[in-house]
Amino acid sequence: MNIEELRDYCLQKSGVTEGFPFGEDTLVFKVGEKLFLLTSLQQSNRFNVKCDPELAVELRERYNEVIPGFHMNKVHWNTVYTDGSLTEKQLRDMIDHSYELILKSLPKKLQEMINVSST
Repeated sequence: MNIEELRDYCLQKSGVTEGFPFGEDTLVFKVGEKLFLLTSLQQSNRFNVKCDPELAVELRERYNEVIPGFHMNKVHWNTVYTDGSLTEKQLRDMIDHSYELILKSLPKKLQEMINVSST
């Protein structure tokens, strides 16, 4: 998955915005103003995603391409390398999981607004 595919996949999700709040190298994707994925434009072979803590550990143990989140809370974030043996589906599943975690953490009213805009 290259940077363009990653961007397209994230932006097709309901309520997602993109920006550069941490500088011109770090592309950030948010839902409801909360971060669910970030990636470096200079080192676009990896991205950071939020993850359930137990699943985060399981993924790190199972895949060499998944490590504790670089510059992030290591309990809740993973850095995922896209140039290894992970399939496109596995990468998308990790992105989906992060998006869903953040979406579920939003106030119910905002969740409903985002879900309505997707229909």
